[in-house]
Amino acid sequence: MKSLGKYMARYWYLYLFALICLVAAILMDAAAPQVIGRIIDDVIVGGDSSLLIGLLATLFLLGSGRGALKYMQELASDVVGVRISRDIRRRLFCHIESMSMGFFEKNNAGELMARVKEDVERIWDAVGYVGILCIEAIVHTVIIMICMVRISPILTLIPLCIMPMVGYIAIRLEKGLDKVYDDISEENARLNTVAQESLTGVRTVKAFSREQYEIEKFKKSNGRYYKLNMALAKTLAKYDPNISFLTKTLLVLSVSVGGLFVVQGQISLGQLGTFIEYANNIVWPMEILGWVVNTMAAAVTSNKKINRILEEKAAVTSPENPEILKEVKGDLEFSHVSLKLQDQKILEDVSFHLPAGKTLGIMGMTGAGKTSMVNLIERFHDVTEGEVRLDGVDVRRLDLGQLRGSAAVVMQNVFLFSDTVSENIRIGSRSWMERSHIEKAARAADAHGFVSALPEEYDTIIGEKGVGLSGGQKQRLSIARALAKKAPILILDDATSALDMETEHAIQQQLKARDNVTKLIIAHRISAVRHADEIVILQEGRIAERGTHESLLQKKGLYYDTYVAQYEEPKTEETAGR
Repeated sequence: MKSLGKYMARYWYLYLFALICLVAAILMDAAAPQVIGRIIDDVIVGGDSSLLIGLLATLFLLGSGRGALKYMQELASDVVGVRISRDIRRRLFCHIESMSMGFFEKNNAGELMARVKEDVERIWDAVGYVGILCIEAIVHTVIIMICMVRISPILTLIPLCIMPMVGYIAIRLEKGLDKVYDDISEENARLNTVAQESLTGVRTVKAFSREQYEIEKFKKSNGRYYKLNMALAKTLAKYDPNISFLTKTLLVLSVSVGGLFVVQGQISLGQLGTFIEYANNIVWPMEILGWVVNTMAAAVTSNKKINRILEEKAAVTSPENPEILKEVKGDLEFSHVSLKLQDQKILEDVSFHLPAGKTLGIMGMTGAGKTSMVNLIERFHDVTEGEVRLDGVDVRRLDLGQLRGSAAVVMQNVFLFSDTVSENIRIGSRSWMERSHIEKAARAADAHGFVSALPEEYDTIIGEKGVGLSGGQKQRLSIARALAKKAPILILDDATSALDMETEHAIQQQLKARDNVTKLIIAHRISAVRHADEIVILQEGRIAERGTHESLLQKKGLYYDTYVAQYEEPKTEETAGR
């Protein structure tokens, strides 16, 4: 298993300790039936009762020793499994976090979570408890078989014939269960999805009188789930009795044939008792064979999936010798920028210059490429042609940490972490930001009012993605987060779309007062960009119009059409100059 050996070699001493405990426990396990044989031959048959206390004490010590050794063995195997899974999960998560945006655009979050959680846990099983158990089964079988052969080679043929049959049935059972378990898992996910969607969207369900439809949909999924669980029960009922039958057959044949050997004087009664104890212990490795094989195969598959992710390289990285800006002023420039993603043109020959401290407004239809410009500034993607410059330096030559630390971005889709309000605001600069600064940023974003009304104000824990907050409240917290960062560049990507006009105006006044910050405002509303130093209109990835609010109205082009559509009345020359 590629690269897995390195993790295992790191904890070789734990494996060695577990192996020593394992062998010692099996030897004690093999010695116990020998003591039972002596009790039968020497005490019960021979009548020497003076040996009984010593033999019983030996049995007690062997049982206690075996229990202690098994405890240490399982503890060591669990510890090594936990540590290796921790190391793999940490490396995998760090690698995923280092990847470029293109990686996340082609891998959905659910698949990545499965790699980080489920696949790592399968490897955990293989390198820990199950892996040690596999070794134990082999060593146990070899030692017990040697002990049985020493008693009677002929009698040993009985378990040798029955064990492969038990192993075959166990493998068939595990394959059947594995298929059913997969189907149950998938159907369980569908059942949860149906229930979750119906409960989460309960307002929509009731608004459209859709209750009966949702009930029927749940019934169908629940019915399939029931049938699969019935199939699981039938599979167990089909194979489990066969294994039990073969196990009992092994014991009956051993007693019958062994009893005949005792009568003939080939073995003693005590040896027969010892052999039967061994026969009881020899079957369990075959019973778990299918499960062990499946578990190891699943771990190999999971390791391959994880390695595929670890082998991927980030498309966007810091240069080996980055150029470090002594002070970021915030001068932004796009020079003949084109962007193509997955053979699709996103931007084409886009050029503009945004001097430090100035404001640029960007408008355009959905899909025109507005957000892609933000992605290029942040280097979530790299340009296909042209250059994006910060303070005259191509962003590809800058350190990624300094580049992204220089911009505070309010994303189009607001994401809030399941944490306190204050932690969500100070996320950009946790190392230095104090409570007073957090509140100041919240006031500037017009968020202090509703935050103060929360049960624990700024210490209130909000749900994942801001569950419990309105769209406007989430946007205001996102704006507060950006303002609190105190970055020389502020990028607002449709940041006020969920706000009322009054709140939007108040926030714009706060932004206007920050004349030392370079602002790039992407919006669909005229009101959000009308005071910008320059407004750019994108159409199909190209700049279709550019100018100030007044000059664009006079052109009576795309910007004018948007203005008319939003304000619902044509503007005369007199009103256009306002």
